[in-house]
Amino acid sequence: MTVNTQNAFLERLVQQNEMYKYKLPSRQDPGKFVQQLINFLFPISKDCQQNEQPKDISIAYADLRKKLGCMLEPLMPQMEAGKEDLLDCVFDQIPAIYEMLLNDARSITDNDPASVSIEEVIALYPGFMAIATYRIAHVMALAKIPLLPRMLTEFAHSQTGIDIHPNAVIGHSFFIDHGTGIVIGETTHIGNNVKLYQGVTLGATHVSKSLASRKRHPTIEDNVVVYANATILGGDTVIGHDSIIGGNAWIVRSVPPHSQVYHQSKVEVRQQMTPAVTEGSL
Repeated sequence: MTVNTQNAFLERLVQQNEMYKYKLPSRQDPGKFVQQLINFLFPISKDCQQNEQPKDISIAYADLRKKLGCMLEPLMPQMEAGKEDLLDCVFDQIPAIYEMLLNDARSITDNDPASVSIEEVIALYPGFMAIATYRIAHVMALAKIPLLPRMLTEFAHSQTGIDIHPNAVIGHSFFIDHGTGIVIGETTHIGNNVKLYQGVTLGATHVSKSLASRKRHPTIEDNVVVYANATILGGDTVIGHDSIIGGNAWIVRSVPPHSQVYHQSKVEVRQQMTPAVTEGSL
């Protein structure tokens, strides 16, 4: 690369960098924050390399608030509210988040036969981690904090394979089993006591920027079970309460309450005929 080419490229970088609307915290910071907050709420696991004595709980709480404030700093030029007001808005909801997460953990513990204890669910289950991160990110989204909520849920996505948009609305006692490949879109509404299994997609029927302000994703009412790899699409699609959606189902229209929906596939097993052994063939 010649000096002139290099200078032209560097000037191009400067010009492009000046055009960006948002400045963001580093990709690592949101992940560290949400993991520390979950560990603060549920101090079940301990780092073997950590030799220092645990902090006073009020000091640890203040430290979490300080870390969130640091992540908000680069976003403040795009925010209408002040930093302290935003921190109050988020941390005032932490007690409610805690109670919701306890209900989520109990739901998983009570409904998964493989679960040994609530401690196992909190410490090990990817579904619980994804739900916990979503609930924290959702509060930030309601506070109109841009981009940071999505950074949190994308961290959980990378760790668990579960993609929950922070703007989705999810009721209490939410149960995700296994979870790998689950996608929950931005305008999805999920009621209480809903159970989802791996590979479920709650998505949109059309992908168009012009539809960004419309409800594009389905509504799942209370007490619905959606089994593995089912796909439910569309903003007008409502799955009525107490319904069961079987595995691999493809649904683009509403289902009344107390329905059972199953995908039918035909699997044939034929016994292969063993060729006859003729005399002298050996």
